[in-house]
Amino acid sequence: MIVEDERRLALSLAKGLTAEGYAVDVVHDGLEGLHRASESSYDLLILDIMLPGMNGYRVCSALRAAGNDVPILMLTAKDGEYDEAEGLDTGADDYLTKPFSYVVLVARIKALLRRRQGSGASPVHVHGDLKVDTAARRVFLGDDEVTLTAKEFDVLEQLVVRAGAVVSKAEILEHVWDFAYEGDPNIVEVYVSTLRRKLRAGLIRTVRGAGYRLETER
Repeated sequence: MIVEDERRLALSLAKGLTAEGYAVDVVHDGLEGLHRASESSYDLLILDIMLPGMNGYRVCSALRAAGNDVPILMLTAKDGEYDEAEGLDTGADDYLTKPFSYVVLVARIKALLRRRQGSGASPVHVHGDLKVDTAARRVFLGDDEVTLTAKEFDVLEQLVVRAGAVVSKAEILEHVWDFAYEGDPNIVEVYVSTLRRKLRAGLIRTVRGAGYRLETER
């Protein structure tokens, strides 16, 4: 179930996830979401934080207090460690900041569902000596943790969930900055350059005329 008051976003996500083979219910109000989640058995709940009726934090807390262990992926337009901590403290399983990559959202959903099925799936992606924890939003190179800004992490995450494949600048722009972004498209190059400097130049390869590919070069 998707609980999201931005109707255009909610319906777009529902359409995409339905195409992926999921059965999706959509509600636009926190109280309605709590009622539906309490009365029906869902495999996963995508829960916005800023909702009319009851915010996502309270919905999540109420479900957990009632013993409902449905996996919860929280969405928010906010961006800060305090918000993330509060969301996870109320019992959420994962956290995604808007605007987000649809590819990353699907990857997170699949990871949460696999984890619920007891497969031991991990949100940690390991490529050579690079380790990216998409749930905790932490990055390690060897034994050292690398501090990234929110946008730097989002660009890296777009590459890491499709490691070995070429990801175009347009795809990164659409998924990290969203389809409505009207700024300079070269902003992607700026962030890739920063990631190379903070990580290692050879980790992100430019494929001329096509985009970028995350390598496992050591």
